[in-house]
Amino acid sequence: MDGLLFLIGIQELGQGFRTFEKDEKMNLMHIAACRLLAPFNYYEFSHKDEQGWPHYTQNDRLPSLSKKDQDTLLKEAVIIYSRTEL
Repeated sequence: MDGLLFLIGIQELGQGFRTFEKDEKMNLMHIAACRLLAPFNYYEFSHKDEQGWPHYTQNDRLPSLSKKDQDTLLKEAVIIYSRTEL
C-alpha cells in the first residue's frame, strides 16, 4: 500500500518523477491519503502552494478504525481513484 500511496502522491503533485527527500516522500503519501479519502468527505482540496504542492483540509473527524478496516477503506479508495483518475 505504501508504494501505491507514493505513486498516487507523485501523480497528484503533477511534477513527474524525480528524486525525493525522505520528508517529501512522507508528504507525497499524505497527499495521496488525503486525495483518496476526499470522495468520502474526510478531506477537501484547499489549494496548491507556490511550489505546486496540493494542500487539503480535514472536513470530518476520521473514524477510529482497526488496521484491517483502514486497509479496506484505502483499498476501496484506490479502486475508486483508478476508475476516475487513470
